[in-house]
Amino acid sequence: MHDIKWIRENPEAFDKALARRGLSAESRDLLALDEKRRAVIAKLQTMQERRNAVSKEVGEAKKAKDEPRAQKLMAEVASIKDEMPKLEAEQQAAEMRLEEILAAIPNLPAADVPDGKDETGNKEYRRHGNIPNLAFKPKLHFEIGEALGLMDFEAASKISGARFVVLKGALARLERALAQLFLDTHTGEHGYMEVNPPVLVRDHAMFGTAQLPKFADDQFAATRQIFDYERWVATARIVNERSRNGLSSGDKEFEEIYRNHPRTDNLWLIPTAEVPLTNLVREDITDEAKLPMRLTACTPCFRAEAGAAGKDTRGMIRQHQFTKVELVTITTPEQSAEEHERMLTSAEKVLQKLGLHYRVMTLCTGDMGFASQKTYDIEVWLPGENTYREISSCSNCGDFQARRMNARYRAKDAKSPRYVHTLNGSGVAVGRALIAVLENYQNEDGSVTIPEALKPYMGGLTKITKAN
Repeated sequence: MHDIKWIRENPEAFDKALARRGLSAESRDLLALDEKRRAVIAKLQTMQERRNAVSKEVGEAKKAKDEPRAQKLMAEVASIKDEMPKLEAEQQAAEMRLEEILAAIPNLPAADVPDGKDETGNKEYRRHGNIPNLAFKPKLHFEIGEALGLMDFEAASKISGARFVVLKGALARLERALAQLFLDTHTGEHGYMEVNPPVLVRDHAMFGTAQLPKFADDQFAATRQIFDYERWVATARIVNERSRNGLSSGDKEFEEIYRNHPRTDNLWLIPTAEVPLTNLVREDITDEAKLPMRLTACTPCFRAEAGAAGKDTRGMIRQHQFTKVELVTITTPEQSAEEHERMLTSAEKVLQKLGLHYRVMTLCTGDMGFASQKTYDIEVWLPGENTYREISSCSNCGDFQARRMNARYRAKDAKSPRYVHTLNGSGVAVGRALIAVLENYQNEDGSVTIPEALKPYMGGLTKITKAN
């Protein structure tokens, strides 16, 4: 969410930043709506002051026994009271419309983000290791997994449909081992606190991290019908009244009305643990001494992939359900750039432990996420595909999410609370790490060697074969 006061003071800078994202200017419409809102507020304040003053005069007139004047003043007070609700409704409508527009505008890119229309404008930041040279034609991860009999897309399809997978035996254990390695590394070496958060969240949590309202179609919603006793009683009264008047048969009418007007409870399945972790500070004022707050979690994640029809339909690259270890940092504006680099390094370390080749890309303005002001993508090399694939995305969101969540901190030298800065990153996507291990550690006979860093988690297993 953007600060309308900042836009008011920097309209040209705001529009130029939007232009870097390929978007049209918004400041004129926003400021016109803001001016209307402020004018209504000013008018309301004037009317409130006049009402208070006139109310005082009424008392004085009555004290002086000047009834005609008192009646005239009382009529003015009544008129003001009648007019104020209309202005309050107008103010509320303007504020809601302003918030609606602001909520749909993405974060502004940082000054050092490269300009570009799409992924072709991304810039390489650094890389680790060299592209491996396998002595045989490498297979794709799903070819390896299916040949081992441990990766079953057909069974998953029967249960849940497309874009799901069932992992079995050593591959299921390998995925668990990867998650454990990542969590142990981030908590034991990088200073992150492990959290086990809910994976079902409310609307306001999704709004706070900017999944809603713009990306609702990319999410999975969980809706349940719940018994509402008060509405049950109210419905029963309606039915009974109709029955007494000969308009219905009672019970049958009740069932029809109640079933056609159920009360529902709506929750969202998280697309990433960024949502619950970041929202831990929503509507709070955190003591600056507790910052930076570094959090990590391993959770299932759920994405509808509504905008990815036809993409990566084979294999585990783009699933509706996947496991990811997430990193979230809550910090001060002064520390956020440093924390961004620290988070990136933390994600890189786990890939280095696995001995995987990767490159880090700085995303351009046309390829950044909605809430990000700067993003690094880590792309791991996949021999089977003969290309790089994103395995982690580390973003600094500045105060964009904090404003949506009203998440603030109390600085030592500030009179009033300030908005925190929020950062999030994959540390890393477990499913894609599994893909990378399968393709990079595959052997010509179809087996997969276990990387050294994972052996302590694999119960003595050093190689995955069809027998596992």
